[in-house]
Amino acid sequence: MSFGQGGPYGPPPQGPYGSRDPQGQTPDWAALADASAQRARRRRWMLIGGGALASAAVAAIVATAVVSTNADGGDRAGDKNASDLPAPPDLPSESAEPEPSFSEAVPLPPPNPKDFISTEDKDTAPLSADTLFPGSKLTMGDREYTKGATNRTTNCAGATQDDLGSILASNTCDQVIRATYRRGDTAVTVGVAVFSTETQALKAKKEARGGLASLSGSGVPTFCRGGAICRKTTNSVGRYVYFTVGGFTTGKDVVKTDKDVYTTGDDVAEFTFLQIRRRGETQASAAATAPVDQ
Repeated sequence: MSFGQGGPYGPPPQGPYGSRDPQGQTPDWAALADASAQRARRRRWMLIGGGALASAAVAAIVATAVVSTNADGGDRAGDKNASDLPAPPDLPSESAEPEPSFSEAVPLPPPNPKDFISTEDKDTAPLSADTLFPGSKLTMGDREYTKGATNRTTNCAGATQDDLGSILASNTCDQVIRATYRRGDTAVTVGVAVFSTETQALKAKKEARGGLASLSGSGVPTFCRGGAICRKTTNSVGRYVYFTVGGFTTGKDVVKTDKDVYTTGDDVAEFTFLQIRRRGETQASAAATAPVDQ
């Protein structure tokens, strides 16, 4: 039996790399290499595409599981996603702090001291020569004066000279309190005329003429009497009008250059004003601290 080229089963099989074609020709190695490279690229893209599809599928499954878990409102045993973490404990709500409350009542203003020395209805503190002119001396700055005689009378005209007495009486003067202060050979008498109201006091001050009668005694000789020229002043505060008369204990007339007489009169008048004002301040302070009746 002749086996010839074809053999009983046709041409001999091609080698695994196509060593020869049926006609016995040499294969195209370049074409085979290209075909092999194309097949390799197709397999690589198929792997990449498959991996991407797998990743997308996994992500979809995870998202579905998370949504499902949240929709169920609870945890499932075996789940390992972030929704299984325990929820943070509820923080206590801030308690409402009580706000300070303020009274709607408007506090009353402090009492005015002048109100207490402007009418006898409020000016009820004790009043005498000792309360107005306490002590035996008066010191103003570096000047010291010795207190002489004092006097209190309800006969207002008897403590005055010339027209002043009738003026005080016509304005319903209640009393006159006097005191004399001396320094060297100068002396000054101050007299405080007391009225029921400030209106009466202001009217008497405006109408004042004449002058206060000097007060001697307690080591102070008679002065500013018998026609001697003396310095006189008039002023008021509240329901009080205060006068001064000052001069020399030697009987000498006062002239404008006699600074000692002017200084003594000014010091005594200022002290009298301060004493009256202090009455108002003391009574106003007592009223401010007095307990309120329930």
